[in-house]
Amino acid sequence: MTDSPEQEYDPGDVAVIGMSLRAPGARTKEQFWDVLVNGRETVSFLAKDDIQVDETLIHSPFYVRACGVLDTYDKFDPSVFGISDRMAAAMTPENRLFLESAWETLEDGGYDPDRLKAEIGMYGANNPQTAALYSSPPDRVSVGPEAIEASLAWSPDTMTSNALYYMGLTGEAVTVAAVCAGFHYAVHLACQSLLLGQSDMAIAGGSMVRLPHPRGHLWEENRILSKDGHCRPFDANGTGTALSSGVVTVLLKPLGRAVADRDHVYAVVRGSAVNNNGVSAMAYGLAQPERLSACIAAAMEVGGVTPDTVSMYEANGLGLPMTDELEVHAATMAFGKQTATTSIGGVKGNVGHGGVVSGGFGAVKAALALYHKTLPATINLTEVNQDLDFPSTPFVPQIEGAAWEPEAGIRRAGITSIGGGGYNAHLVLEEAPEPAERAAEQGRPRLATLSALDDDALGRQRTRLKEWLEARPDLRLDDICFTLNLGRKVMPRRWAAVVRSREELIAALADDARGPATTTAAAPRTDPGSFTRNDHGIVPAGRDERALSDLAAAWVTGQQVDFDALHLGEASRRVPLPTYPFQPRRFWRTDW
Repeated sequence: MTDSPEQEYDPGDVAVIGMSLRAPGARTKEQFWDVLVNGRETVSFLAKDDIQVDETLIHSPFYVRACGVLDTYDKFDPSVFGISDRMAAAMTPENRLFLESAWETLEDGGYDPDRLKAEIGMYGANNPQTAALYSSPPDRVSVGPEAIEASLAWSPDTMTSNALYYMGLTGEAVTVAAVCAGFHYAVHLACQSLLLGQSDMAIAGGSMVRLPHPRGHLWEENRILSKDGHCRPFDANGTGTALSSGVVTVLLKPLGRAVADRDHVYAVVRGSAVNNNGVSAMAYGLAQPERLSACIAAAMEVGGVTPDTVSMYEANGLGLPMTDELEVHAATMAFGKQTATTSIGGVKGNVGHGGVVSGGFGAVKAALALYHKTLPATINLTEVNQDLDFPSTPFVPQIEGAAWEPEAGIRRAGITSIGGGGYNAHLVLEEAPEPAERAAEQGRPRLATLSALDDDALGRQRTRLKEWLEARPDLRLDDICFTLNLGRKVMPRRWAAVVRSREELIAALADDARGPATTTAAAPRTDPGSFTRNDHGIVPAGRDERALSDLAAAWVTGQQVDFDALHLGEASRRVPLPTYPFQPRRFWRTDW
């Protein structure tokens, strides 16, 4: 990380520099965005044989066989983290998902945990009930090493400390319990830590797996779960939402530092706020408009944001007329009278209600909307609830997708999350600043590297990177190589290529026989004594093709290279690239 001072940016602004998501119907944030912009619903309608519940329950006329299914909920790749199969089975599914997601988020931000010399805060929310349902360990009389190890793997409290430990990081670790507002609370605490200087970077998120999985729900009149399994935010015929599972994590850093460190910025957290209803005139667990309004207004005030500049509002949006009315009323009080119009939408129509991670689905939707300058449609909204009286509010339902052209000249989004028990939370996100202009690439040779635990994973990495580059012709070769060389953990099986263009790199990834590539499996011999070294490895002798080819041959045979020295003085930036191709296997404990 650079020592350059932070300049020209509000010291309270926090950059989102990495993201990872798994949601029903979406294994990655890119697939999630595709679900949103194409208006798809990924809640599944299950056959009776697919549901693990009591026979009496499933035959109830009020049982709804709808669920947001997470297809990787019971799978994990422990080898990447050096975790034994026995420990992997002891870990709850939420612990495992959060760990893999935190790894992906750090890689998406372009950082290798082994090369980080920084304090990394880890903040995450989970569902304590999941651990209780996942074969609770016995209450041992003697607490020896084996009992402690098992309990730390299983405990919901240690989800974030496990992530720090198995990723080889140091910093704060806080596991949050704030029910369905958990993701927002995790981000709020992470931002506070960053702004107080307690952390250099922070990973914040949530992980939710509803057990048994998959499962439906019982419909009850005027409760939040849908009568037919479909969630219809702001619709007159809405009856609630369906339950779902997922995991979301984001990588955060103070904006001025992120720009100085040449990080890729998806969006900026301008403000966050949390509160609780406490004693409420409403029923316990329902939103209290005055308290929710105060929370939304506080987040804008913290960020110095006026309501007329917030042109997207991502609602909690349960799709139940009563709760939607309470939320719209609260948001209207917070936004006040204004002439600008604000798009209002709800992601639960797409993926259902993910509990502690539901706010994460909304936040990633908003961040990607800012990034792509596009407002996705709110699906299942066919008959707007007239009782919401949108014409007298600042809000306009986003019934169809559209380009985001804000009247205020800047794109900002507010995201609300509400939790049972009176929890309110709100985030204000802003579009990333435009990166500084750079000179065009010079077309000189570059070294690109990949590594994995085995040759199969290495092959899949090459395929994924090739497809990624083919789909993104705007990516610069210097940025690609900078990110690969400095932003990925170095593993035993390695691949390297010296290339002058993206096209050459794509060709090398496609076929080693035709490309200028070397691999661990078939590497040329090098003389270890012929290289100059420092404490960080081989110091590049030059940046010409011959010197880089020698460096590639040394690196793929297991020698350490000082990649910081290779990229010294460059203007290259970190860019999103495919993350590690985990090879998940099923782990499920039924007894201890």
